[in-house]
Amino acid sequence: MSSTISDLKTRRSIRKYQQKSVPNQEIKEILETASWAPSAHNAQPWRFMVLTEESSKRELSSAMAKAWVVDVTKDGQKIDDAIFLAKVERFANAPVLILACLTMDDMHKQPDQARQNTEHDLALESLGTAMQNLLVAAHTKGLGACWYCAPAFCKETVRALLKIPPEVEPAALVAMGYPNEKPPVPQRKSLDEFCFKESWGIRF
Repeated sequence: MSSTISDLKTRRSIRKYQQKSVPNQEIKEILETASWAPSAHNAQPWRFMVLTEESSKRELSSAMAKAWVVDVTKDGQKIDDAIFLAKVERFANAPVLILACLTMDDMHKQPDQARQNTEHDLALESLGTAMQNLLVAAHTKGLGACWYCAPAFCKETVRALLKIPPEVEPAALVAMGYPNEKPPVPQRKSLDEFCFKESWGIRF
């Protein structure tokens, strides 16, 4: 098995980290690797914000947790202090937080809303490829990371707190650091369950 395929297969979502700082040069190299992902029209619509200061991480974590509480209580859920604190600490305790955003600035401008909505889909898909590059690059450097969708549920909260311009959309958050856990190998579906050939339902 090649080292690249091995890295893809051995990467895990890491949620617990050693309280050890990650050198800025390592973070820069990981982000530079992310930038080599393919993108629609080569627009490279990703934008990344890095948070390593304790105060910045905690402020963002707290703001997102508060927005989450407001959201879920609309459905009648009760959130106690312990659950709220756990939400805050999940991100605040990570040595590095990387906020992934997208911009439509260099995407194609379409004449109708339906096609413009598709352009937005293409930008999201492009950001996803950069995120995968980022996660694998972190793994190859001995770092652990986990991709969270939390900012997608409270975009305006994140935008206001981090002074993100209106044309830039917060999309996801990566927590990163040196691993302090070794998660089990997750179950994977067999090819028969998700691959088809020539027509839907014909197994490959």
